[in-house]
Amino acid sequence: MPMPPPPDLASLSLSQIATLLAERRLPPVEQWNPAHCGDGEMRIARDGTWYHQGSPIARPDMVRLFATILRREPDGSHVLVTPVEKLTVAVEDAPFVAVALKAEGEGRDSRLAFQLNTGELVVAGAAHGLRFVEDGDGPRPYLHVRAGLEALVARPVYYELAERALAGDDAEPGVWSDGCFFPLTPA
Repeated sequence: MPMPPPPDLASLSLSQIATLLAERRLPPVEQWNPAHCGDGEMRIARDGTWYHQGSPIARPDMVRLFATILRREPDGSHVLVTPVEKLTVAVEDAPFVAVALKAEGEGRDSRLAFQLNTGELVVAGAAHGLRFVEDGDGPRPYLHVRAGLEALVARPVYYELAERALAGDDAEPGVWSDGCFFPLTPA
């Protein structure tokens, strides 16, 4: 059964995105505890490209399918998990990349929806926080996706966030989404 195509973020309102998110059903990977079967010979590069045995996975449907069964373990490692097997996946930074942003409202009434490189949609808020980490290349923003999995916010999307933060009138530069304030300064 093929994966449904990812939604077109530009054509959706935030209320439509919320409806899609409420209807989305992911496999219950947190309930599956099979024995570890070894290395899946997979790697997710910092740019969000998935590799198997050193070659990029060219089929977006396969990447989207694998993304639904990806889990972060308590030790910080990543695995693909099914009811009967668990395979290690190497992740260079974050397993996802937030590649697009849709914003509605201003200030405290803002809602920010992100589309990931897998097509998945995430609305920033209490359950999906934004955090910023400082490194030698400047701040790296991350969006919590689910159960310890994060998306690195792509640089063009970060610039959109920074523009919104600078346009705001808060004492500290940051953005609001779904009633939560996310400072742009690293924690």
